[in-house]
Amino acid sequence: MSTQTFSVAAALAKRVTTQTLLEMRVEGVPIAMLTAYDYTSARILDEAGIDVLLVGDSASNVMAGHETTLPVTLDQMIYHAQCVVRGVKRSLVVVDLPFGSFQGSSREALRSSIRVMKETGAHAVKLEGGSVTLESARRIIDAGIPVMGHLGLTPQSIYKFGTYKVRAREEQEADDLRRDIRELEESGCFAVVLEKIPSALATEVTESVSIPTIGIGAGTGCSGQVLVTHDLLGLTKDFNPRFVRRYADLAETITQAVQGYIEDVRVRDFPNDEESY
Repeated sequence: MSTQTFSVAAALAKRVTTQTLLEMRVEGVPIAMLTAYDYTSARILDEAGIDVLLVGDSASNVMAGHETTLPVTLDQMIYHAQCVVRGVKRSLVVVDLPFGSFQGSSREALRSSIRVMKETGAHAVKLEGGSVTLESARRIIDAGIPVMGHLGLTPQSIYKFGTYKVRAREEQEADDLRRDIRELEESGCFAVVLEKIPSALATEVTESVSIPTIGIGAGTGCSGQVLVTHDLLGLTKDFNPRFVRRYADLAETITQAVQGYIEDVRVRDFPNDEESY
């Protein structure tokens, strides 16, 4: 099966599932994943053919204006996920378990995951961390809920790290990551996000497991890539890590549109006769 044939079939002919992602990994078709937090954006991204939509705890930053992802609550994540799911027909929707919703115990993690699935209609949850979250991952998966892992830079642990620098450069941390991804695979996780780690390490661990890896700042050797949609569209201006590529400058486009509207209102050109009743 060719990459072109598979991608068309996966993107246009059927709903994307966790099994679809596994098939894409086997066929060598890179997985495209973006964040979404609202109905309108989710609908546009879904119709554009995106494979996976992550209702990320990055909503804390780009939607609420917080400095970190820590303040966003489970109730807020559920609200954003409800909005996203209503806009989606074919993409796989994954919801971040926010800080404080799963760290206490595996029972708390399962309870939070059940709420996400029942109240939003999403298809999977994502939780950060390796060995420390294995018990929670297993318990959630045993309950029939798909889990995506997240290794490398884990933003919910930013105050532990103290910096957003690249992780796993040192051999001990790299070995820990190698162990963690194998354990997440063995626990039943259907995919793992690898954030801000050396590209050679990301390629190595991707080849060492049978499940897809989704990179962000981890090079091209992963099974797929994810970006925050606000960064990709140029809606953010003050966040410029090396791994972000801006495919549009919507901040400038919106600014020009609003200024044009203001000017038309000032000179009473809006509304005109055709726009009035």
